[in-house]
Formats: sequence, structure tokens, C-alpha cells
Amino acid sequence: MRSALALVLAASLLGGEASSIKKRFSTLDVWRHGDYERDIVDQLSDETFPKIAEWVEKTGSTCTLENAVQRKEWTDLTIDERADYIQAVQCLMKLPPKSQDQVPGSLNRYDDFVATHVTGIPVLHAPTNLFASHRYYIWAYELALREECGYKGYQPYMNYERHQDPITSPLFNGNATSMGGNGAAAEYPGVVMPYPRPYNVIPAAGGGGCVTEGPFSDMVVSIGPLGTVLRDIPRNPRADGLASANHSYSLIMDYPDVDAFYNRYLGQPFLRGDEFPWGLHSAGHYITGGDPGGDFYASPGDPTFWMHHAALDRLWWLWQMQDPENRLQAIPGITSSRMTNEDAQKTMVDLKWTAEPRSLGDLNDQMGSAPFCYIYV
Repeated sequence: MRSALALVLAASLLGGEASSIKKRFSTLDVWRHGDYERDIVDQLSDETFPKIAEWVEKTGSTCTLENAVQRKEWTDLTIDERADYIQAVQCLMKLPPKSQDQVPGSLNRYDDFVATHVTGIPVLHAPTNLFASHRYYIWAYELALREECGYKGYQPYMNYERHQDPITSPLFNGNATSMGGNGAAAEYPGVVMPYPRPYNVIPAAGGGGCVTEGPFSDMVVSIGPLGTVLRDIPRNPRADGLASANHSYSLIMDYPDVDAFYNRYLGQPFLRGDEFPWGLHSAGHYITGGDPGGDFYASPGDPTFWMHHAALDRLWWLWQMQDPENRLQAIPGITSSRMTNEDAQKTMVDLKWTAEPRSLGDLNDQMGSAPFCYIYV
């Protein structure tokens, strides 16, 4: 079984937006955009699949590489698949809310997910909960797209390397199957960060005003702003190279301890002279930034939030699967929280209007326990 998962290139090319290359992992077919080379994180992912197959076989999980659903990179979706995803998100924005009695600003079903984040920050962003709670949060959003809006696919992620020039990337180029373009031209000082100079500001890079292109150009944000650090900072796609494949690879391979991984992920503590002080979590958010994308509380109000956090979930999964015996149930912040790992596993994650409460122990393994059975390809 393990050897059967070796990467094989098929000779056939498919028509479409661009030529696509068919790649096969055992009986798992993965269709990829032919214009993008596999970066070092993609290659690491390919090399990790045999480890995953071995682990699944060892544990006897009914979720396997062959039957797990596939979450794909945005550029590996066909044009029709991108359009279907966008239509499902727009559908959520038209459905009635479930949270309005407690959050009057919630005007639609999409707002329920924003309200969950705004009111659930202490749970979602507790050190012990951050990774697993956001894994569950993304899954709940994906489920709503599928069950409430008829979406046939699964939550896509963004490969940071492919979108280092955001304005020209298929994710941010402003066409009908993107998440939108740069904002209208406006002057602003940049994004203020809580770090010493010169790292306290991510400089402006054009745009700055309201987004006028793409399927969400007429979107009205009804919850927020709530964050004070980023007050009046508008949305702005920025090419800064901070969320590149090299940094992602380093995060996975150079930080075997879960607390070290967590701290590097968040860019804490600040290390003077570090060329990459903000961490991948912040770097991905501030590709767009602005309101609501740069608002700590209301950031899910920007539809690109889900692409970014799916990408982070992918990196955490790859980190876990380098040593699943020791990493799958490793929880950060145990020492500082004065908890045992066993106690932390029992911590309940309540997503309120979007999903039923579940324990952390149910949420750490995306292939080994309910409700998950998915992979990133």
C-alpha cells in the first residue's frame, strides 16, 4: 500500500484554462494546473503521503487517502469549480441568520460565522485551542456551503507561493472567478503592527480604497470593525514574500516541538533582526488586510479568510504527519495553561450557531476521528 502511493506522472494532458497534469497517488486522482511548478511544500506533501498511508493502515482508520475528500488549491480548481464556490458563498450571504437574537448585526447566514468568531475569540484563539478550533471552524463553513447552498466541492486553500504577486494571481486579479481585486487608489500609511520599528508597519502598496472588481465588489460588511490596531486601514493585496514556500517549509521542518511551532506560526516572541517577524498567520491575513480582513475579531467577514486558514490547516497537518505518533495529539500551550494533555483533550470547542460542541480530542486528527475525513492535495 505504501509503495503504491509513489507519485506517478501520467502522459495525458487536459484542455481547460491551461494545460493540466494528471498525477496519481494509488487510486487517488489529483488534477493540477499545468502552469505552476510544485514548490518545496508541495513536494514535501507528496513525500508525506506514504507516511500518511502507513499511519492510517497502522491505526485502522476507516478514512483513507482513497476515500478522503480532497481540498484543492484555488488555482487547481477549474473555472467552473471556482464559480460554483463563489456562488455558494454568495448564497450563504442571502440566507437568514441564526444568531440575530444575540448578535443583532448578523443579517445573513454568512454573518453567523463572523459572529461566531467575534464572540468566540477566547475559545477560538486560546493557545491550546487555536489549531483544532479553526480546523473545526473551516469544516463547519465547508459543510454549510455544501448542505445549505448546494456546493458540490470542498473548501479550497491558497498556496502562498502562487500568489506572491496578488494582483495578477487568479485569486486576486479581480475577474469574475476571483475573490476580488485591489482597492481603488487611496493614500494610507500601511498596516500598524505591535512590534518595534522598523517592523511596526507593513507598508502600503497601492490600492487602499473599496474593492470595485470581482464577485464581492458589492458586498456589505455588517459586523465590525472591532479591532483597534487596524482602525481605518483598508483592504490591500500586497506582494511582500513573507508567506512564501520557504517560510512554510521551515515552519514544518525546523520546529518539531508543538510550542515552538505555535510560536513561529504566530511570530512570537519578537526576535530583533528576524527578516520574518510577523509569522505565517499574520502574513497571510495581511495579503489583503483592511476591513474586515485585518480586523482580529471580524476577519472572517472577508471571504479570503477561509482560503488562508485552510492553508494554515494544511501546514499544521503536514507538520503533524511528519511524526504522527508524537504530534497528532500534541497541543500547544499546555504548560502555560497549567493543564495536562489529557485535560486539554477534553476541552470543548463551541461554535455556537455554526456547529455542535466537540472536544479537542475529536478535532486534532483530520483523518482519524469524526467528523473529519479530508486531505489537502
